[in-house]
Amino acid sequence: MQLLPVPMRRLAAWCAVILLVAGVGYVGVRLCVEFRTAVTPVLLALLGTALLGPLHRWLVKVHVHRSLAAGLTCVAVVAVVGGAVYIVVAALIETGDQIISSLRDAAEDLGKNFGAAGTSLDDLAANAKELLAKFGGTAASNVISGVSVVGEALAMAVLALLLVFFFLRDSHRAAAALRGLSPRSCADVVEAIARRAYEGVEGFMRGTTLVALIDAVCITVGLLILDVPGAVGLGALVFVGAYIPYLGAIVSGAVAVLVALADRGAVIALWVFGIVLAVQLLEGHVLNPMIQSRTVQMHPAAVMVAITAGASVAGVLGMLLAVPLTAAVLGVFHELQARYGSEDPPGYTTGDPGRTTDDPSGGAVS
Repeated sequence: MQLLPVPMRRLAAWCAVILLVAGVGYVGVRLCVEFRTAVTPVLLALLGTALLGPLHRWLVKVHVHRSLAAGLTCVAVVAVVGGAVYIVVAALIETGDQIISSLRDAAEDLGKNFGAAGTSLDDLAANAKELLAKFGGTAASNVISGVSVVGEALAMAVLALLLVFFFLRDSHRAAAALRGLSPRSCADVVEAIARRAYEGVEGFMRGTTLVALIDAVCITVGLLILDVPGAVGLGALVFVGAYIPYLGAIVSGAVAVLVALADRGAVIALWVFGIVLAVQLLEGHVLNPMIQSRTVQMHPAAVMVAITAGASVAGVLGMLLAVPLTAAVLGVFHELQARYGSEDPPGYTTGDPGRTTDDPSGGAVS
């Protein structure tokens, strides 16, 4: 090893470190996937704690007991989310028949003008009955598995809400607990890294909430101007969907367009589509670069790569968790860079960039 030049030895050391970190990260991801039922509520609770922390701290500041403040914060979240879900579901139920009728009319028009033989609604219904008769057992098993997935999701949501309560109530003890679990020699470093990672997640949640609020207000105002029913509920759906990058915007926008198509016709639906598209362009080209770059300091390309990696590992849940976890990793990297990256290499002194301790002349050309 001593026969290799110094740059090659440094490169080999960095390659070894990268391989070690990648191996540990891969094992950690696989363990999280295997124990996702327990890990997912913890991660969601951390995101909820980062989002709700300012409200809880304000309640504590006005002399509300920590346990009561945590309970009130959780109740407020349940009320807001439950109210938004109720408004959206009520709007969909109210216009559900109209949406189906509008889609049926659109399908008939497309079938008359552009459809091939055997693509009419009657043919499609007959084919659907044949497929249902052939694969009825598979469909029933899929329904059963879907019910089990819904039950598992509800259980994880309840566990995450309880964890948010405990995380908020005991947040003032987190630093002391972390220092107690760390070796005394590196307790300060571990605490600083943890704080920086949490600040990264908190910044992401704060920026996403601000962007989601602006999106929801703009779309709600547009729907109210166009007199679309359930505008407030659809705006709430846009707000909640903004926490799931890309997919949330597509789903909430599609629901808004369908409701407008059912109640107000194709022309108003096109106007709603234009409003949703304009808001998404505003978010992508103005709001995210201006807000998220200050709160998270992540390049849009890094966000896209993180979302793609998260989706490949854990689907929609991975898309939700990918960006905040990446923000936490970047926070750790920035903390380590601030602590160890500014150290001068051996033989270097500050001042003249060309001056070293081994070159008294300072690198000047004689």
